[in-house]
Amino acid sequence: MLMSPSSLMGFRFLLTEQFFFRKVRKTLTEFCRQGHSVAVGRVAEEQGGGFGGPLDHYSGLIRAGTLREDEHQREVLQKLDQLHRTLRGYSNTPTSLFSRFFTKPMPPKGCYIYGDVGTGKTMVMDMFYSHVETEKKKRVHFHGFMLDVHQRIHRLKQSMPKRKAGKMAKSYDPIAPVAEEISEEACLLCFDEFQVTDIADAMILKQLFENLFLNGVVVVATSNRPPEDLYKNGLQRVNFVPFIAVLQKYCQTLRLDSGIDYRKQNRPSAGKLYFLSSEPDVEATLDKMFDQLAFKQNDITRPRVLNVHNRKVRLRKACGTIADCTFEELCDRPLGASDYLEMCRLFDTVFIRHIPLLTLNKKTQARRLITLVDTLYEHKVRLVILADQPLENIFVHDMDHCQDESHVLMDDLGLKREEASSLSIFSGEEEKFAFQRTVSRLTEMQTEDYWLEGDRSLKQELF
Repeated sequence: MLMSPSSLMGFRFLLTEQFFFRKVRKTLTEFCRQGHSVAVGRVAEEQGGGFGGPLDHYSGLIRAGTLREDEHQREVLQKLDQLHRTLRGYSNTPTSLFSRFFTKPMPPKGCYIYGDVGTGKTMVMDMFYSHVETEKKKRVHFHGFMLDVHQRIHRLKQSMPKRKAGKMAKSYDPIAPVAEEISEEACLLCFDEFQVTDIADAMILKQLFENLFLNGVVVVATSNRPPEDLYKNGLQRVNFVPFIAVLQKYCQTLRLDSGIDYRKQNRPSAGKLYFLSSEPDVEATLDKMFDQLAFKQNDITRPRVLNVHNRKVRLRKACGTIADCTFEELCDRPLGASDYLEMCRLFDTVFIRHIPLLTLNKKTQARRLITLVDTLYEHKVRLVILADQPLENIFVHDMDHCQDESHVLMDDLGLKREEASSLSIFSGEEEKFAFQRTVSRLTEMQTEDYWLEGDRSLKQELF
């Protein structure tokens, strides 16, 4: 049953010391709830679980009643458990001067795990990651990883000496050096949400990952798409297709698809966090929620300016770790993952007001909203939403809504409307596909467990 806004705020103030410590104990034992993306192994180790590997860990949680048996998850974990054992003692760092110059480390074959949203892909990958015994490992959202790659490429290009006037510039390819940098930092890369929508990413992936694999890096990734469907119907996909063969050569493909979205299973609600514009006095209701949350902040309500890579991003209203934003502020402006990451660093609760119906006229904004929700979810930032449509109906997939700019681009590319309709840049297919994940995550973000886990002030009080 959904609580009223006033009850929701009452819920927050009910977190007395006794209730909160009881809730934390419950949360720690239930961190591994189906589909929940947390580093479950570390929690178990802190509690003295002493699990020997991800499969043993999973079986222990089944016996304890924290998880229910899922044969699809178990099959994937069996493969990850084998990889976990293979990685014991593995290093991609050459052990001698001879091997540094004359041999390349041969990495064990990684895993590419795909399946529907909410089936536990991230959970099993995090179980695996938490048990791998090496400090040279990284677990990142794929979008954030590619953002970092492009920043490294830009830095290397800027470091090259300027060419003299009248002389031809020597071609410089920074991708191999970037891959070497990354491989020196990690012998295991775990990627969440492996999805390719950007042509700039698509064009460099083959060379980047070939070099990572040649440098002995092991990759484990989760995705909603099988490898052969990555960058489906993307521009210049013919240049991307060779990457699929590279991925399949170095990673075994594992399907995790039980047909159950565990994020949508009945779980206690944190109250009403998703509002419709048509509801009476809804703006005043959100204002009251913001004021009650801001009451305990050691700050005043004011505009905030974020500094992101020498750019200033202005937010009209914030108080301490609470930000009150509009869809226009966050998704109409040319913001991206780096901006949203900075928001996650500063805020534990974000209001997003006035999310419109997302037709193909707003495909770019829809993509930004997908990235925003992914980033907030990854960092356990809490979310309050005011939208024009119910969550399930917020994105419309209809070529009839194709904007004038798209028609101009079709003309520039010499494409007929029928030909263009199959390309994801015009059809919005990638956005529709990714939005299934967004709906699933937003559903989980309204649960009591998520809301409690995201309250940083309570964690500071505890620790």
